[in-house]
Amino acid sequence: MPQILWTGKLSPLMKVVADTSMIMAWLTGSARDAAAMKQRVKLGYDGTFTDDVTRYDELGLKFQIKAANVLLDDIDVKGKTVLDVGAGTGALSFLALERGAGKVVCADISEYMLGQCRKKAAANGIGEDRIEFKLLDAESLALQDDSFDVVMTSMTLGLVPDQTKAISEMARVAKRGGSVAVGGHGPEHYWEPADTIFRAISKRYVLGYRFEFWPRKESEIQKMMVKAGLSDVRTGRVIWRNIFPTGGEAYDFFAAISSSWWYARFPANKRQAESRKIRDYFAKNNKNQVTDDVVLGYGRKP
Repeated sequence: MPQILWTGKLSPLMKVVADTSMIMAWLTGSARDAAAMKQRVKLGYDGTFTDDVTRYDELGLKFQIKAANVLLDDIDVKGKTVLDVGAGTGALSFLALERGAGKVVCADISEYMLGQCRKKAAANGIGEDRIEFKLLDAESLALQDDSFDVVMTSMTLGLVPDQTKAISEMARVAKRGGSVAVGGHGPEHYWEPADTIFRAISKRYVLGYRFEFWPRKESEIQKMMVKAGLSDVRTGRVIWRNIFPTGGEAYDFFAAISSSWWYARFPANKRQAESRKIRDYFAKNNKNQVTDDVVLGYGRKP
């Protein structure tokens, strides 16, 4: 089951607001419906609630590439078969190929994101002998045991309700002697826009809603990897602060990279106006800083 309370950083007042809503969500049962929570995130990244995700690469890809490079800098993929769990539009997958991976399988829960991966592969002349695409749930990978030399995920884990199960699945499909690498959302990841949205959003539609995001500490990632049976587990953490020219541009980035899936809670005819209202709040209050907090974990399958 997903954790009840918010696991990342927020200002004290917004932490109280968020946790109150999340306790209500638990008491009413909505926070215990992990399948529905995953479905909301999936539909968000499929563009069901808003079209923000269509600007994912335009506004957010360079940040995903930065995080992916940090993860790849400490693992050898040359000549290896690689599984990218939560591939998104392929930032980690294409970098792995550039670094000499023999073949990469891009796995994601969103049809739209996988479609973007396919388009990029085709545009760059990367054939099926080097890249493959699979619609998969990180908590239940429909893949055989001991299949990949390297199993990785970058900036996806925080969107998975049962993260221990997801890492165990990654370990299961890794070959004996193979590597598992995790680039997860740390406690400060995107905390400023999250805090600002909690302040600005119309509470009537989200009261009693457990926001589907579970940042984790370095020690928690380590514990999950050890529990998955991995050996030689080591972790690290990298933080950087992104300053956008305006608060409105910070909102545009956050809406695109997150797909604004929480608008699932709003009536369809209210979403556009709510988005404009929140963007105006970002702009008026110059909320232009967005922190990237990447928790790194590496392990070997004995």
